[in-house]
Amino acid sequence: MSKIKSTNNFFNWEHWPTFMFYVPNLPYVFYLAARAKHTAFFSAANPALKSAGNGTESKYDTILLVPEKHRPKTILAKANSDFNTVLKNIEKEKIAFPLIAKPDIGFRGLLVQKIYSEKELKSYLNEYPINTLIQEFLDEKNECGIFYHRNPNSKKGKISSITLKRFLSVIGDGTSTLKELILADERAMLYIDLFEKIHQKEIDLIPKKGKKMALTAIGNHSKGTEFINGNHLISTALEKTFDTLSTTIPGWFYGRIDVKYNSFKELENGNYKILEINGIISEPTHIYDSTNYTYFKALKSIRTHWKYVFNVATINHKNYGIPYKSSRKFITEMIELRAYIKKIKNLI
Repeated sequence: MSKIKSTNNFFNWEHWPTFMFYVPNLPYVFYLAARAKHTAFFSAANPALKSAGNGTESKYDTILLVPEKHRPKTILAKANSDFNTVLKNIEKEKIAFPLIAKPDIGFRGLLVQKIYSEKELKSYLNEYPINTLIQEFLDEKNECGIFYHRNPNSKKGKISSITLKRFLSVIGDGTSTLKELILADERAMLYIDLFEKIHQKEIDLIPKKGKKMALTAIGNHSKGTEFINGNHLISTALEKTFDTLSTTIPGWFYGRIDVKYNSFKELENGNYKILEINGIISEPTHIYDSTNYTYFKALKSIRTHWKYVFNVATINHKNYGIPYKSSRKFITEMIELRAYIKKIKNLI
């Protein structure tokens, strides 16, 4: 999450560090590990994803598992690729500017950027010499995260979390600069460092009165997007839609799907695009709606999702012979991931 500018947010648990949500639940995780008789029991939850989706998996490989009608046009630009080759691949896939660039391995919105031109893309790839996912920018009106899980013995699953996303914006008053408008907004001001970088060309300009200025186009909490509890929208129709999706992706049973859509009715009817699919590292992000949710309910929800992943993984292991990954190997992967993320952050 972005660096918080106001000490008042010490009392807003939405912005608390990650360990505050997971350390209190460790005793329950140890209990589940004892029941499974393996400390990395969760690694059997999603056979289709590397280590069930612990964050080390390739986003490119994962998005290719999605039926073509539901996925954005996507290419993989490997580290230090010839730029002209990258442009040819973009043209071949008919991806137009603006587009989205993000690390092939990464999470929490790290280095996810909207790119407006070839010059910006070349600068991005030179500045961050890592495997990069390049996707078409989807202009559907809405975005949400849907947490889905399915018992491997059943064709029907459950949606346990819907997170609606509100993108930050400010309205011009004809006298204040964009920076002043941001600093006057209780939420936007928390991400001033980020927005000064994104909007560096217009940060000191004065927007016209009544003009809406979108501050971010990326639906990540770390980019300032507000997460809203949308669990009241869970329906039988929506679950059937995602049952259909799940059965078309053999080996994916548990995780959060980030989708773009125009209306919720269209989403229920299967008209949507998937930004990415996540596995065991997923969070039921509706818990970060601190206005309509409490910290202790958030802890309970995380604990409940540990139970879900336990059920899925142990059934996969016992009934279908999906092996648990070696605990040592799993830990090694997480250490390597941490080093990789640190390396990327050092480039920023």
